[in-house]
Amino acid sequence: MPNPDQRGPRPLSDVLGELFALRGYGRLHAMVELQSAWDAAVGEPHRGRTRLGDVRRGTLTVTVDHPALLEELSAYRKGELLRALREACPDARIDDLRFRIGPVGP
Repeated sequence: MPNPDQRGPRPLSDVLGELFALRGYGRLHAMVELQSAWDAAVGEPHRGRTRLGDVRRGTLTVTVDHPALLEELSAYRKGELLRALREACPDARIDDLRFRIGPVGP
């Protein structure tokens, strides 16, 4: 069996996998997928009024631009939104949503 510390030809897939991990492309791709799933779940009227934050310990933070929207999403649509995100992005492992008020513009 060859020594893995030796230099020499390596499969391109191994090299690209390491590069993607180092540059964070996997995380970026996951966030793009999550954003797309969120946009579909929350719908057109609220898409531009929310902004996704980080996923920490299974909780996705979502910033919304108005208290009434925060109430609607957290009290009435949270379960529906969680189901949609889990179905569309099972690898994201989202267990909860945390909503907060804040700026969502560019």
